[in-house]
Order: sequence, then C-alpha cells, then structure tokens
Amino acid sequence: MKNGFKRAGWLENERKNLSENGRTGEGFFGKKPPLKRVSFALQPRDSFDRRGGSHNLPFAMPSPVIQALLILLDRDSKRLGVEAQLKAVPGDIVRVEQRIAAEKAAIEAARTELRDLEAKKKVMETEIGSAEDKLGRYKSQQLLVRKNDEYQALSHEIETTQAQIGDLEGNELELMYAIDEARKRFSAAEAELKANISGHEARIKMLREREINLVAELKAVQDEVAAAREPIGEPKLRLYDRIAVRNMPAVVPIHHVDKCGGCHLKVSSEVVSAARGKGGDPMAVLPTCDQCGRIVYWEG
Repeated sequence: MKNGFKRAGWLENERKNLSENGRTGEGFFGKKPPLKRVSFALQPRDSFDRRGGSHNLPFAMPSPVIQALLILLDRDSKRLGVEAQLKAVPGDIVRVEQRIAAEKAAIEAARTELRDLEAKKKVMETEIGSAEDKLGRYKSQQLLVRKNDEYQALSHEIETTQAQIGDLEGNELELMYAIDEARKRFSAAEAELKANISGHEARIKMLREREINLVAELKAVQDEVAAAREPIGEPKLRLYDRIAVRNMPAVVPIHHVDKCGGCHLKVSSEVVSAARGKGGDPMAVLPTCDQCGRIVYWEG
C-alpha cells in the first residue's frame, strides 16, 4: 500500500509539472531554447610536436631581416623578369627581319619566274621571225628556178619551214597562256606578301618601342633593388647575392613537413631549430637549406 501511495504521489507531481510546462510553452513539444551560434572566426591553431602533445601557437611573422630579404627578393625577381624581356627583344627583331627577307625573296622569285617566261617569249618571237624570213626567201627562190628538181627541193624546204613556224607559234601561244597565269599569280602574291611585310615592319616598330620602354622600366626596377638593399647588412647581402646567382628564389620558407620551399627536400632538425629561433638569435647567422643552400625561414 505504501508503494501504491508513493507511485500515486509521483504521478500527481508529474502531471503538475507537465501542466505548468504546457502553460509556459516549455514542455516536450513546446518552445525550444535558442540554438547557440557557432563562430567561424580564426581560432588559435593547435601545433603538434613529435611527442604527440599539442599547444596553441599564434601566427609568427617573419623577422625584420627576413622581411627585408623578401622585399629584396621581390624586387630582384622583377628586375630579372624585365632583363629577360629586354634580352629577348633583339632576337625577336631578328626573327621578324628574317620573315621580311623571306617574303621579299618570295616576291622576287615570282617576279623572276615571270621575267623568265617573258624572255622565252621574246626568244620564240625571234625564232618565228627568222623562220618566216627563211620561208620568204625560199618562196622567192622558187619563183626563179627553172629545173623541176630544184623546184621540188625548195617546195620541201618551204613545207618544212611552214611546219616549224606552226610548231613555234603553238609553243608561243602556250607560253603566252603561261605568262598570263604567272602574271596573275605574281600580282596576287605580291599584294599578299607586301601586306605581310607591312605587318612585320609594324611588329619591328613595336618591338623597338618596347625595348625603349623596357630600358626605362629596368632603370626604375634597379633603383627599387638598390633601395631594398639599403636596410640589409653587408654580410647578409653577400650571402644573398651568392645564393641568388645560382638559385632563385634565394629566400624560401620551410614547409610544415620540414621541407625546403625551394628544392622541396627535407632539412635537418638543426636548420629547423635555427629558423624557429630556438637556441639563440635566428638571424645572427641566416639559416640555409642543407641541400640547395637557400636562405630559409620559419613561416609559422
């Protein structure tokens, strides 16, 4: 009985709670509490060490020396790009001039072909004229001979010469057609090739103007390089210059897997520690990659 009363009392309390929640709208089917907004702002990153531990690290900016070297690297890269473009201009001009020479040679070849055909036509006209003169003489002689055998011989010569003249005139007609076709081809080719030459000459003019602009741009970039070198100490500049001659970019970050950003090979733990500033001033002696010799820094 006591258990029955306890159960009845518990049920009564639950009914009261449910009725009160129903009035306030906070029951099981009532109003839900507002969702907590989640911020997606940048949070401190967890850095995991090799022992498996983790701790929060703020983003590490490169040291002032590295920042100065990176500015110098940027200006040097611009300088090298302008120098490469400037160096390529003379070769581009030579190639365009070669195209102009080829176009002019093609025009001259077409003109020579036409001249050769016209010269052949003149030679053929001369041969036809000589054959007609010979035919005229044969006919004159035939009128003067008295003997039948002489008359027959001259008749044979006249027939032979007439056939020769007919062949020459047929050849002359074919040659005239060939000259007409050659003249058409030459006119069309000359117009096209001259247009090409005009385009090539415009290209050369543009290249020469570009060369002038690049010279001015190079002077400005060289001034920027000189300004970027001023805040850097002489020993570090010597190291940078020695590396830049053979390996550009001369300053690269160390990736999160402890690999050089230039040669992409793994660097030693000593270089990583020096770049991260462990055990002393990391910029007293600039850390360099064990493999390629580039200056390295820890990007954070």
